[in-house]
Amino acid sequence: MDLTVDQKRYLDEWLEFLKIPSISADPLHKKDVQAAAHWVVKALQKAGCPETEIISTNGHPIVYGEYILDPKLPTVLVYGHYDVQPPDPLELWDSSPFEPIVKKTSLHPNGAVFARGACDDKGQMFMHIKAFEEMKKNGALECNIKFMIEGEEEVGSDHLEDFVKSNKEKLKCDIILISDTGMIAQDIPSITTGLRGLSYMEVTVIGPNRDLHSGLYGGSVQNPINVLCDMISQLHDKDKKITIPGFYNKVIEISHDERLEMNKAPFNAEEFKNSIGIDHVSGEKGYNTEERRSIRPTLDVNGIWGGYIGEGAKTVIPSKAHAKISMRLVPDQDWNEISELFSDYFKSIAPEGVKVEVITHHGGYAYVTPVNTNGYIAAHRAYQETFGTEPIPKRGGGSIPIVPMFEKELGVKSILMGFGLDSDAIHSPNEHYGLSNFFKGIETIPKFYKHYINLSKQESNI
Repeated sequence: MDLTVDQKRYLDEWLEFLKIPSISADPLHKKDVQAAAHWVVKALQKAGCPETEIISTNGHPIVYGEYILDPKLPTVLVYGHYDVQPPDPLELWDSSPFEPIVKKTSLHPNGAVFARGACDDKGQMFMHIKAFEEMKKNGALECNIKFMIEGEEEVGSDHLEDFVKSNKEKLKCDIILISDTGMIAQDIPSITTGLRGLSYMEVTVIGPNRDLHSGLYGGSVQNPINVLCDMISQLHDKDKKITIPGFYNKVIEISHDERLEMNKAPFNAEEFKNSIGIDHVSGEKGYNTEERRSIRPTLDVNGIWGGYIGEGAKTVIPSKAHAKISMRLVPDQDWNEISELFSDYFKSIAPEGVKVEVITHHGGYAYVTPVNTNGYIAAHRAYQETFGTEPIPKRGGGSIPIVPMFEKELGVKSILMGFGLDSDAIHSPNEHYGLSNFFKGIETIPKFYKHYINLSKQESNI
């Protein structure tokens, strides 16, 4: 695509941002995370945000900025994050994860940026800074805007809630705007109206007091890896239903009519399978693929390790085996309660000869946003104006635990205006984000502000 001078500059800045390996989960990258925070401050200042600061927490810093046109006008709070997931496994990347490149693909003939954080969330968050710059430059900003950009989203936003609770006046706003979700397809915009909650656990099965020779001890003691695999296999029944007692007690069953409405969204099962290289879908009996990954709770093993995994052979029975397990939750499941139910059940199915340890890492609640608010209507009109077609409301399968926390502490709703695609490979090797999506976002976001202000004016005149 032919880029304007400003678009070329925006792209260059975005690529510069992506070079910073701001991996919040890795203590070795603490300085890189801090460098990313300073980069965001400079980007806000360059865009015309007069009040910016870096706020320390007991973890990684929060970047705050504000542009107050008139305290009497509506205020939009933009949330995003500058931290990224670890890039592992590095050998599966076609290019270095922190040396961003632009490549054309069949889905992105105009090009896409390949790098860790390209979409999640550096690219999508950066759209808001550039949209703000565009609005200021064109005299189109008719409300107040605040920015809260954190550096711990990928590790559970551990310190954000304390910050929000301590700064309610500072963060006072009428609506929160977030781009950390996606669209149904390149030409089919959608607005995320719901997110799943999350409970993230780590388990350890402990056997003998050291690794043992598998010839001398094999067949006479419990092997922690064998035991762990067996225990994990007991977490689902033959219908892929989760077996933890009490797990489904508070799950809200979606009505038949609502399921019919949700299934109006276009979905091609063959394209879905081909996009991830599988020949068969799987999941809870009685639900289709889209329902399984949006309105139903799930349990997945995210990592498993133990024993010898180096080159060649080493015949040992390991002393310990570990796994990380996440559960995606739906309204009205309480993630603290689910974490406790999981812990109790997992320990209860351990056989004699091993000990089990369970750690709760972090979690969050599910979220549903109404479709009759000014914020939702403004987003709907903005997408329609930019794409020429009405956006489809869509329940998301992912989790943004801080969204329900924002509503609880600040008393306002969040609008989830995502521009990514399922194929962007977020959290995976070769993450990327299309140039068209990036610039469509910068084009659409100012239209949200325009419609939101108009609706607010109409409401105040009633």
